[in-house]
Amino acid sequence: MEPFSLQKAFTLIEPGPVLLMTTASGMKRDVMTLTWHMVVDFSPRFAISTGPWNFSWRLLKAGGTCVLAVPPADWIRKVIAVGMISGAETDKFARFDLETEQGRYAPPLLTGCIGCIECRVLRFFEEGIVLLQGEQAWLNPQKADSPRIHAVGDGRFVTDGAAADYRSLMAEKLPEGV
Repeated sequence: MEPFSLQKAFTLIEPGPVLLMTTASGMKRDVMTLTWHMVVDFSPRFAISTGPWNFSWRLLKAGGTCVLAVPPADWIRKVIAVGMISGAETDKFARFDLETEQGRYAPPLLTGCIGCIECRVLRFFEEGIVLLQGEQAWLNPQKADSPRIHAVGDGRFVTDGAAADYRSLMAEKLPEGV
C-alpha cells in the first residue's frame, strides 16, 4: 500500500450504479444524472445527494416525488450528456430521445432503462441529502440482465462484469422475498 490523496478517497468507494432521476412539478419536468446515492435498508428507503444548484432539486422540492431509473451500460454517452446540461433551459427528454411512460405515483418512468423506482420524499436535509421512500418498482424484462454503469467519480466509469450468484451462502441474512 502507498499513501493516496484524501481528496480522491471517495473514488475508492463511489456508489453505483449511475442513476437517472426524473422529477416533475406542474408542467415542468426534468431528468438528471445521479451518482451519489445509497440504499438505506430493505424497507425500501434510499438517500440521494444533490442540491439547489440543480434544476431537478427545485422540481423535487416542489413536487415531492421522483423516479430513480437504472440505465443500461450502452447508454453511457447519453447518461453523461444528460448530466452536462441543465433542464432549466433544455427539454432533455426530447434532446436525448428519452421515451417515457407514466407510472403510478411520480414523474415519468424511463422505458429504456433496466428498472425504475417511484419515490416520495421523506425528508430534505440541509446538507443536500434527500431521504426517499420507494413506492413502486418497475422492471424492464428486456433489459433486466443488462450491465450497469458505475461512476468512479473522476470522469472514469466502469460497467458490470459477469454476475455470480451466492444467494445460498447468504440465505439466512436475506429478507424473505429478496
